[in-house]
Amino acid sequence: MTTPLTVEQLQPRLEQLTLIDVRSPGEYAAGHIPGALNVPLDQLDRALPALREAAGHGEIAVVCAAGPRADNACHRLADAGIPTLTLTGGTNAWANAGRPLDQVTGARRVWALDRQVRLVAGSLVLAGVLLDLALPGARWISAAVGGGLAFSALSNTCAMGSLLSRLPYNRPRPGAPSLDRTLAALGR
Repeated sequence: MTTPLTVEQLQPRLEQLTLIDVRSPGEYAAGHIPGALNVPLDQLDRALPALREAAGHGEIAVVCAAGPRADNACHRLADAGIPTLTLTGGTNAWANAGRPLDQVTGARRVWALDRQVRLVAGSLVLAGVLLDLALPGARWISAAVGGGLAFSALSNTCAMGSLLSRLPYNRPRPGAPSLDRTLAALGR
């Protein structure tokens, strides 16, 4: 079961709970809620044993940029028997409320993964339509992207987001927090 929290409800509880940020390492490094630990959504299964142990010591809250990835993570954690809290509106709501974000030293600004998906999907659709003018049948590229987006919405998964999260600028840089360090911190 997941309990939604507002920024005002989460802030006083930060010291008493474990806050997990499920965004890509690049997004996390560019700005995260103070005290949040990075467990990218695509690595959540690997972190389940440590998260189960952490849940035995207190509440776990899950956050992403705006909410969908956190909701996905909360459902997966609930299926594993781990109750969670989630921040309504995610890190964006936290920043919009004027709360500070921590950054990893030397981190560069990275677009949120959902924004990257919109850029790539939109570009592929446009390319398919324009390419169809010269190569009839290329519009099926656009149809495939549209089908993928519809499936993504229905299944609350995103294959394109998963692929984009593996690109070098979305991966941890040397010296940045790693999943291994996060798992060690959860075990404390």
